[in-house]
Amino acid sequence: MDKRFVVIVLDGFGIGAMKDAATARPGDEISNTLGSILKDFPKLKLPTLEKLGLMNAYGQESECMKFSATACFGKSELIHFGADTFMGHQEIMGTLPKQPQVQPFQEKIDCVYEHLKSLNHKVEVRHNKNLRYLLVDDYCTVADNIDADLGMAYNCTAPLDFMPFEKELEIGHQVRDVVTVNRVIPFGGTATTIQDILNAEETREGKFIGIHAVKSKSYEHGYQCRHLGYGVDKNVQTPTLLTKQGIPVSLFGKVADIVANDDGKSVSCVDTNDVLNLTIEELKTMKRGFICTNVQETDLAGHSQDSKWYMELLKIADKKIAEIIKLLHSEDILIVMADHGNDPNIGHNRHTRENIPLLIWHGEKVGRKVGLRKTMSDVGASACDFFDVNMPQNGSSFLDILK
Repeated sequence: MDKRFVVIVLDGFGIGAMKDAATARPGDEISNTLGSILKDFPKLKLPTLEKLGLMNAYGQESECMKFSATACFGKSELIHFGADTFMGHQEIMGTLPKQPQVQPFQEKIDCVYEHLKSLNHKVEVRHNKNLRYLLVDDYCTVADNIDADLGMAYNCTAPLDFMPFEKELEIGHQVRDVVTVNRVIPFGGTATTIQDILNAEETREGKFIGIHAVKSKSYEHGYQCRHLGYGVDKNVQTPTLLTKQGIPVSLFGKVADIVANDDGKSVSCVDTNDVLNLTIEELKTMKRGFICTNVQETDLAGHSQDSKWYMELLKIADKKIAEIIKLLHSEDILIVMADHGNDPNIGHNRHTRENIPLLIWHGEKVGRKVGLRKTMSDVGASACDFFDVNMPQNGSSFLDILK
């Protein structure tokens, strides 16, 4: 039977702090990404998301957006530790998260240095007062990821005109071999230099030092990225379970960088218009299959503490999602969701531990409420249920509610 299951992840689009935020991430108990945007732009109108039930999931109306009587909706907590894009997407795809270690790069730099030297790399230690990071083979920095939860990931950043991504990825795997943080992330772009990268060096809290990703200019041209995770088994995730049964899987945007999809289509893309246009073009030709698209720029706006940019991106996404709905058939399912919060007004540039919306379109089905889900894995489980394949490692299907 021809049918599609489509997931649009508005990265960082939280709708209010989780009940454990005060203890799990002190300070995040005041987080509310949607609330901050509406406070700054009370006349914001997102007609597509409004009709899909954004305000229903949020639990209150705004000046210009009201509850939808026809919406199928719910919301979800996060089961992974912290509030992380990589683990958020592993969770969505049905992974039961394994707890990584939280370690500033300062605690692992000597180990990484010795390991890379033993593999015949040229390794330079760079200093900023008492903090250190590495420059490998003249073009690849290895340092803290300072754009997400501190201590959860290390970045390898390189100018790809001077170091091929394949070589940078090899360095990333070698770092991954000796560290137990959540992620090691090799990435870079073209038309940038090592000096651009070094100029983007910043410190946090006196304990962390890294390269600010946006300021490094890596996203601007020829961006490539791979997220090397800790404790993730692709064989129990939705994309692998589907492709093993011959069901096409297409991943667009940042999800292509962070979720394994060996036998499917994965296209990395950052620009909001472009990534949603990729989704639209795929729907024009895909008769049966699973699509997951990550809209990354909303997360970048949160990291930049820029609510105006965030608002403008939501308006773009809202219009594109309307175009996507026009291409859907009654048997298809569309889910618009997030992976965590990223409150642009909270006063720091890290993700926030928030509930996320589940806005569901399923043909003529109206007024269905899937409630508060304990894990975002319920989305991946529902996709597997939809195509009648084995369930992923984690999650429970909510398709029965949509009948």
